Amino acid sequence: MLGIGTLAKKVFGTPNDRKIKAARPIVAKINALEEQFIAMSDDELRAKTEELSQRAIGGESLDDILPEAFANCREAAKRALGLRAFDTQLMGGIFLHQGNIAEMKTGEGKTLVATFPAYLNALTRKGVHVVTVNDYLAKRDSEWMSKVYGLLGLTTGVIYPQQDSKEKYDAYRCDITYATNNELGFDYLRDNMKSELKEMFQRGHNFAIVDEVDSILIDEARTPLIISGPAQDRSDLYTAIDQLIPQLNEDMFTVDEKLRQVTFTDEGNEYLEAKLHEAGLLPEGHTLYDPESTTVVHHVNQGLRAHKLFTKDKDYIVRNDEVVLIDEFTGRMMAGRRLSEGLHQAIEAKEGVKIQPENVTLAQVTFQNYFRLYNRLSGMTGTAITEAEEFMEIYGLGVVEVPTNRPIARVDEDDAVYRTVREKFQAIVETIKEAHAKGQPVLVGTTSIEKSEILSQLLTQAGLQHNVLNARHHEQEAEIVADAGKLGAITIATNMAGRGTDIQLGGNVEMKVMQALAETPDADPEQLREKIEAQHAEEKKKVLDAGGLFVLATERHESRRIDNQLRGRSGRQGDPGRSSFFLSLEDDLMRIFGSERLEKVLQTLGMKEGEAIIHPWVNKSLERAQAKVEGRNFDQRKNVLKFDDVMNEQRKLIFKQRMEIMEAQDLSEIAADMRHQVIDDLVEEYMPPKTYADQWDTDGLKQACVETLGIDVPVDAWAAEEGVDDDEIIERLEKASDESMAQKAAAFGPENMRLIEKQILLQTIDTKWREHLLTLEHLRSVVGFRGYAQRDPLNEYKNEAFALFESMLDGLREDVTKNLGRVRPMTEEEQRAQIELMQQQALAQQAALQRMAEEAQAKAEGATPEGAKPGFDEADPSTWGEPSRNDLCPCGSGKKFKHCHGQIL
Repeated sequence: MLGIGTLAKKVFGTPNDRKIKAARPIVAKINALEEQFIAMSDDELRAKTEELSQRAIGGESLDDILPEAFANCREAAKRALGLRAFDTQLMGGIFLHQGNIAEMKTGEGKTLVATFPAYLNALTRKGVHVVTVNDYLAKRDSEWMSKVYGLLGLTTGVIYPQQDSKEKYDAYRCDITYATNNELGFDYLRDNMKSELKEMFQRGHNFAIVDEVDSILIDEARTPLIISGPAQDRSDLYTAIDQLIPQLNEDMFTVDEKLRQVTFTDEGNEYLEAKLHEAGLLPEGHTLYDPESTTVVHHVNQGLRAHKLFTKDKDYIVRNDEVVLIDEFTGRMMAGRRLSEGLHQAIEAKEGVKIQPENVTLAQVTFQNYFRLYNRLSGMTGTAITEAEEFMEIYGLGVVEVPTNRPIARVDEDDAVYRTVREKFQAIVETIKEAHAKGQPVLVGTTSIEKSEILSQLLTQAGLQHNVLNARHHEQEAEIVADAGKLGAITIATNMAGRGTDIQLGGNVEMKVMQALAETPDADPEQLREKIEAQHAEEKKKVLDAGGLFVLATERHESRRIDNQLRGRSGRQGDPGRSSFFLSLEDDLMRIFGSERLEKVLQTLGMKEGEAIIHPWVNKSLERAQAKVEGRNFDQRKNVLKFDDVMNEQRKLIFKQRMEIMEAQDLSEIAADMRHQVIDDLVEEYMPPKTYADQWDTDGLKQACVETLGIDVPVDAWAAEEGVDDDEIIERLEKASDESMAQKAAAFGPENMRLIEKQILLQTIDTKWREHLLTLEHLRSVVGFRGYAQRDPLNEYKNEAFALFESMLDGLREDVTKNLGRVRPMTEEEQRAQIELMQQQALAQQAALQRMAEEAQAKAEGATPEGAKPGFDEADPSTWGEPSRNDLCPCGSGKKFKHCHGQIL
């Protein structure tokens, strides 16, 4: 008997089927235009772009223009790249234009798919952003696809770190701009810290296509983007606390791996209190529960987290005397990203590296709130359907599964569960041996660097040659992944780093051609390509005969998406393939999320050493555990976002205010309004309403006028006059302050005065906003405790954040008025003194630079480095002694030692 839902799907199709069906007539229209566009010359294709652009700017809807635009773009791609888009790729492009996420399997050509909606939406000349997961892909895709856009008469730009300002400004003015999510978010924050409109890089948020959308909008969206500045140095405190943590025994703290939390027990608190008193970190007579001890308690907790929750070579690596975080989803290093609230410093103390100062937040935004700025957002990935609810709820994005161009021929085997990690690894090595013996390429997925290196050692012992791809070797990422499909290749990858680079059976032709040209630059490129393509076809046939790519996963990840991404590397474009997951009861997911029942089952079955349980029920059970974890992670992200939304409304208001100030030619009216509001507040404070004249504090008001308005007026004499009330006092103060500002404007000159007002307004807004962000951070960290009093922490946060924001605006008006009140022109003598001081500073700086240059030259010319042994020889490292990591390398390369021979691999 069929259920109602199943019956409805059979009759009407699923929502996904209906979307696919609706797109087919549009694809048919594009195909019907193909012959017409084949007949056009390159110039006519460009002229068509101009015509379509005029129609789009003139108000014709992009949906109406779509068939012609897609047909034009398809023809340009065929000529520029030799790639003719399949119908399924056109379909993916249609869904992207409509503001959806197109779920397309690996190898379906998502990079080409993005060109269609990007081209169509660029016709309005408002700019399109194509967002990638790393800088390599941003540069690669922009170079590759610019051939298509260039043929169509559109410009292409790319954004990357440490880019020249002029180049970045021009890249944002291009029709289509490729960039990573981090660069876009940081540029948005930096733009809203600028003081001139012409210095701003971004020109609005029209349309964005996010590649690997699940990685960017979900995995990376856990951490907000923060621009911060250094705060007070507390290295000694971190080091002292770090020495206490290893002295704790297991009864003194509890670890919750599910929630990634660690807390002290009562015994632990008592022990710590005694130790902190001994170390002088807690004043005598104080306990851990006193309000004055908050800072020490916070840092002790961070020290405990650093030791018990963060593992070297899994959560971070130590490289060049720095703690570098590792993205748990992609396995890539996150250079420049630091944990907040002193946690990064606690890890640095644990690892004994240089402790960087803590930071104060200057500006911050979450990826959720940044990407919601776009008028239209879309994305593409191979794995989104499991997170469809989150995409819809947070971003309003629907997920559409696009059919594959050819049916999937990959065989997905049931999971094999072993009792111990040792047994599992033994089985993995044996399985790899079998596959390697018949020439089948194997891609092995691990969840951490540590496990990838253990497996690497086992394969080396077994005499199996292999490549390792993890955060330590991310520079060779594209090269290693490109070779992963070669005959007999074995590649170990952590969390499938290298997404975006296709694993092609027999190897990647383009990579082979590039390598061959680099080795023999004089060779004829065409002949070389023909030779390589012939060799590739032969090797590909052998790989196909061996069964295609074998994806072997050594563990299940918390998220089903990550597992699906790994699986999806095999079986591209209808190729044969195979995937298998090897697990053990000691794996993190199995251990944390209930392996007791499974262990009992295995004992009941009387399993022998090295035997595995393989059954579809095990898969189902694990997927349910993963779904629970995903649901919990979604709830956490949703909760963080609810709190950030409160700040986001305030952020948008402040950024809008800054924009209006930068756009305005004359700010004297805004400054006057602020000044008059401050006068109202001062009079209300010192001459409260409904009070008698003898209760007024006229001396206090007179003093406040000098300090805040910069005017000395006889307030006491005015108040003594017959019939003068507070309104009359306000009127006279406004008149006096307006006259004072008019005199200043005349002394400075109107143009200079406008400039001074603009700078003071912007600087004061930025200062007050930074202070407000810090206050909100502190509020956020304590508001959770309100739940114990049966009060909703979110509502409490909203109410208090609103009150703090109003208080900030009051303070803003007062500070702007005070700063403008203090401004005065310099006398000639002061100007001379200022010029002399600047000249002295410039000479001192020049002398310091000259000294540094001479020292560097002396070292480069072979001066024996300090601490070197007698008989120093730059070609023999054994004679170098112990150079400092920041000295120039004794080999004479001109690089610092830490970046040359002292580099930590």
